[in-house]
Amino acid sequence: MSALWITVAIVAAAAPLPTRSALAAQDVAARLEGRAPAPVVRAVQTIAQDAAARGLPVEPLIQKTLEGSAKGVPAERVIAAVRLLSARLDEARTALRAGGIAVPNTEALEGGAYALSAGLSADQVRDLGRVSRPVYDPALTLHIAATLTALGVPASQGVQLLQHMIQAGRTPNDLLDLPGEVQASMARGASAAEAAEALDIDEGGLGQHGHQDEQGEQRENRPHRP
Repeated sequence: MSALWITVAIVAAAAPLPTRSALAAQDVAARLEGRAPAPVVRAVQTIAQDAAARGLPVEPLIQKTLEGSAKGVPAERVIAAVRLLSARLDEARTALRAGGIAVPNTEALEGGAYALSAGLSADQVRDLGRVSRPVYDPALTLHIAATLTALGVPASQGVQLLQHMIQAGRTPNDLLDLPGEVQASMARGASAAEAAEALDIDEGGLGQHGHQDEQGEQRENRPHRP
């Protein structure tokens, strides 16, 4: 009997453990069963397994699937959206690593994917990652840049505005105020680009057109607002 138990133990120990990607696929199936159509569940399982094998987070893919399914989006469109999100998470990770963030967390990757979807380039995501050091969370700066772009601010201008504010030492809360300030200026008749340029000049930046003082020199940053 003891020999039998030893044999069983050896076989059990030799059995391959589930890989991280296999466990991710199982988790996806459990999370989506009954909440998304069966073809969507099967397709997202495959996408998630591949993402997990590449070290990408699976939770954003699950949330995208649940969101689309809850809205009644056709299965093929949900699957395409999840596949695109997986690709953008991967692109965001590459960009953020190039910006000096060796191991971007899930929130930063989601922020990068959102920014790419809004119209920022991978180089712009990289540049924001490069300046987003404590106390500036890259997830925060990327979401703000994406929101500014969604409001109509050209992506390069929005990135420049954020870079100038960070260089001036403004607080994360000041950065969070930017979309609201742009919207307020737009309500008064300014275009999104004009609103962002005015804010950039106010922060001591040069705006889109390189505003200078009377001596032709760049203006110094203004003191922090209280």
